[in-house]
Amino acid sequence: MANLNVFPASFYGEPGVLGMLANGISAFLVLLQNFNTARTGILPVGVENILAGVHLILIGGICQLVAGLLSFRKYDHLSGTAFIGYAALWGSYGATRIYYGVATGAVTTTMQAQHDTMNNMSTNLTSNLSLINTTSVLPLLESAAISGLVPYILLSFLLAFCSATVNYIMPFVFGAITLTLIFEAAALVANSWALVVAGILELLILIFAIYGSAALLVKGLTQRLALKGFGTPLFNVLLLGTPNSASAQSIGQEKKKNTKYAEPMALGSFCDTVSSFIFAFYCFGYVTSFALGVAWVSIISAAQLFATYYAHLRQDCYHTTKFGLHATYWLIKAWEEFVASVLIEDANKVSSGREAMVGDWFFVAAALVLCVGSLNTDCLELSHNMLFLLLTISSVPQIPPQGYYVFFGVACSLFTAASLYGTFSRLINTIAEKSLIPVGPQPVSTDQLKRILSCGRSDRRDPGESPQNDQIADALFYISNGVAALSALHAKSTSANSSFLHLTVPWVLISGAVIQGYVSQVQVRGGRRFGSVIPFFYAVVWATWTWFRFAGLLIQLSPMEAPGFTAGAIAFLVINGFLMLIASYRNLVLLFLTTIMEVVLVCFLLSTLRQLPYELEIAMLVIFSIICIYGALASLVNCIFTQRILQMGPALFKGQKKKEEKPQSPCPVAESRLTSGLLKITKLLDEGGVCGIPTDTVYALAASCKNPQAIEKIYNIKDRPAEKPICICISSVEQLLAAKPPFSPLLWEFMRNVYPGGISCIVSKGDWLYKLGVGAAYDRVGTKDSIMIRVPDHTVTAHLCDLTGPLAITSANPSGEPDSTHHSMVLSRLGHKIQGVLCDGDSNEVVASTVVNCLKIDEGTIGIVREGCVPAVRVQQIFERVKSRVV
Repeated sequence: MANLNVFPASFYGEPGVLGMLANGISAFLVLLQNFNTARTGILPVGVENILAGVHLILIGGICQLVAGLLSFRKYDHLSGTAFIGYAALWGSYGATRIYYGVATGAVTTTMQAQHDTMNNMSTNLTSNLSLINTTSVLPLLESAAISGLVPYILLSFLLAFCSATVNYIMPFVFGAITLTLIFEAAALVANSWALVVAGILELLILIFAIYGSAALLVKGLTQRLALKGFGTPLFNVLLLGTPNSASAQSIGQEKKKNTKYAEPMALGSFCDTVSSFIFAFYCFGYVTSFALGVAWVSIISAAQLFATYYAHLRQDCYHTTKFGLHATYWLIKAWEEFVASVLIEDANKVSSGREAMVGDWFFVAAALVLCVGSLNTDCLELSHNMLFLLLTISSVPQIPPQGYYVFFGVACSLFTAASLYGTFSRLINTIAEKSLIPVGPQPVSTDQLKRILSCGRSDRRDPGESPQNDQIADALFYISNGVAALSALHAKSTSANSSFLHLTVPWVLISGAVIQGYVSQVQVRGGRRFGSVIPFFYAVVWATWTWFRFAGLLIQLSPMEAPGFTAGAIAFLVINGFLMLIASYRNLVLLFLTTIMEVVLVCFLLSTLRQLPYELEIAMLVIFSIICIYGALASLVNCIFTQRILQMGPALFKGQKKKEEKPQSPCPVAESRLTSGLLKITKLLDEGGVCGIPTDTVYALAASCKNPQAIEKIYNIKDRPAEKPICICISSVEQLLAAKPPFSPLLWEFMRNVYPGGISCIVSKGDWLYKLGVGAAYDRVGTKDSIMIRVPDHTVTAHLCDLTGPLAITSANPSGEPDSTHHSMVLSRLGHKIQGVLCDGDSNEVVASTVVNCLKIDEGTIGIVREGCVPAVRVQQIFERVKSRVV
């Protein structure tokens, strides 16, 4: 640690730079078109709009999406939500430009051809051609674009307000975006003055974005706030309300390791707000066609799938299921309305096609499942789920056509309001890490809910059936299959109804193939050996089903092509037979599901031979859907409580574990839960040994400061470069107080706020280390002038330090290799070189501690030497809060 300035935070990335530049450049592209239109009075058409749309999607959409994903990984709630939300906005705006360019280009080509055949036309027609084209196409698009812009205006205002609690650069960027969206919407119905105002505001976005990006970049390179704007909020978030500790504590606390990723709840509510508002606008008749709305809803639903993904990474099965279900619902409804308003158009045909559809009833049942799961959260979450339940009921196709869109529109409006409030409350509460905006208490206590769901049965846990972290997406797997199965249900008479076939395609294809393919990838990320195979295979099944049973009838596949599907159906039967074998090793619910699927595939085979027994297929699809709804409920509840509350049934076969002789350990081992184990490791350390020990982050190699030669051993054991110093570990801040180091009040207060925990502080060396108990190891720990101190939030490590005195520690891995997250890793990698290992199972984290340079803390700055389990943003927030109290 000789020169701490060689570890700038820029090595860890500043995604805010990319996010703000993406906004600035996108705004600049739009302002060029706005100023040109205001000056010439001619709207851009054709290729010009298409190219502008492509650039907006690439820069404002994809680049900003990357910034949002990186922000989530840096535990930045606000930037993650804002950048992904704005990525959806620019992507949708780009899609609108492309759609407009294609539409006007097609009209221009047609009218030009007509003009060439009419020699007696006035020569003035050519000059007025573009104006005629745009005025004929624009009214069809402006109302659809406004329906998408309005919710983004509301949400952008909320983001600007929330960002004021973090710094005073983002409020100006987000505020300028809000005003720009207002005038962009006004320009669709007003004169050129709105375009000029929007262009000026877009210029401000560019200026603010450039300054903000420069400030963040300089901060990352110099490790200090050289340019103003970051580090100091416009106002303290705590002024928004009084923290309700009781409410906060009533909600199940998540594991500490979840702090590796930001909370996606605000992003999920953000996406719900946009989708539901667009549908409300459409249902009340302000938009006559959903041709453009389908693009806006599809893009924001894709963003909602990212909320699902990060909920999965946080091991949050409830929000993984909720946002996945919502995204599925919005995608299906959007493409259904696209088919109804663009492909079919005739309202009577749409009504006749919808009468036979029953897939929406599965969404009603799934919404009830979410209501049950939210009883363990807070009143806001329960209310939001109940409104989603109302939403699914309002879109049941059996409702008479006269009241269908009115009911659906009212439900969408209510859901929009609840989602908007949810976005604001979740964002503020996650930024403050307190319940400042009311969300209500937990509706039902955890213990009471467990008793109700388990019907008073005790949890007789079977290790082979207990919920695992890789089962987080199981509920979504059952839901996607259930929607596809119930949507595919139809009688022989409806096979001839082309409207029904058209409307059913998105229901089966999106839920059964698209979403289930996504679930498969999520489960691969979760480390499933066979669990990802089943959803991937079923995604292929439902895609083939859609093509042959619905799209095939529409395009009238020739009889010559049926044998190919017959061969495919036979292959499906064989593969599903193997999946039944896999399911028999899991649980009965999955086994029943795959067994019924086998019968369904038999029906599919018979349909390719034109011998389909419709009654059998209907019965099997209904049973399949019932199993799916129970599987979704049981998977969700069991995963929420990490207990077998609802029975999934035992595995039909259980793999027999090979009885092998326990291999001899390469070094002595001790159990951390036993006092004798702790004393055994203490003795080894006192005798000059090096031992592997657990901490609150990852496993560490430890040597007693009483034995300087043991510290030298660590370098040889790890092949650690000699210039890399080793830190010391103590049990508590009180040990430091007893040594009376000359620390400033600011440093003391900062340490009290970060210790014990996954943060290591670098401070100045001094004679106080001898009083602390470092003794002869003074020259072998730290650098010549500084020392790094660790106070782990781990009972075992704290007791060990009390028994041995200060320990010199470093991560238990060969230099340059990943950290050890289980005692078995320490044994396999270093066991032959060390004198003992204190076994404690899995570590609490997968990365080491965050290292903070506190040498210049009295000058008002700290530096992040290494970002570990505690995000740099969180460390900076703690420091700013402490500094505001002490200074």
